[in-house]
Amino acid sequence: MSKRSGILEFAVLGLLRESPMHGYELRKRLNTSLGVFRAFSYGTLYPCLKTLVTQGWLVEETAADADPLAAPLAGRRAKIVYRLTAAGKEHFEELLAHSGPDAWEDEHFAARFAFFGQTSKDVRMRVLEGRRSRLEERLEKMRASLARTRERLDDYTLELQRHGMESVEREVRWLNELIETERAGRGERLATGRDDNDNNQENGGRPGDRGTA
Repeated sequence: MSKRSGILEFAVLGLLRESPMHGYELRKRLNTSLGVFRAFSYGTLYPCLKTLVTQGWLVEETAADADPLAAPLAGRRAKIVYRLTAAGKEHFEELLAHSGPDAWEDEHFAARFAFFGQTSKDVRMRVLEGRRSRLEERLEKMRASLARTRERLDDYTLELQRHGMESVEREVRWLNELIETERAGRGERLATGRDDNDNNQENGGRPGDRGTA
């Protein structure tokens, strides 16, 4: 399985862990919640779904099977709903626990980060620190390259190089803030998106300061 297929498999299992979905809804969630998948088409998604069904990680149901009240009108083809199986949930949890170098790469990191709310703290820390280390290496190479070629670059190419470096520097600062948040014990609050202050606000109390990334 290719790296991009593996990322798509991971994201599909993660989204279906939240609730069963039909293909159109799943593709919409991939596009809106996980921007890395904007370029994916139905021609890519459906073979992935079929593969996951064959492996026993998903099952196909009609909308009527999932919800009898949602039975299709006569003459209309029932929508297929994809549901995560127990084996699929176990497999996704195994993927969540993985924190090797591929989890730090550009596209895979974006997908992994989208599911940090379902990821254990120790794995989150390893992925964040690995990503930071990878970007620091990239930044060092970019600076060295710019120093060697600066005199040969026109103004526009030079600005493009600087823009790329600034983008990497911003992400490194962002990662530093996230890592410090995790170390300070505020990571769980970020993962769930809720804390006691949220509960106080729901009960009419004044909201406290929220931890930010």
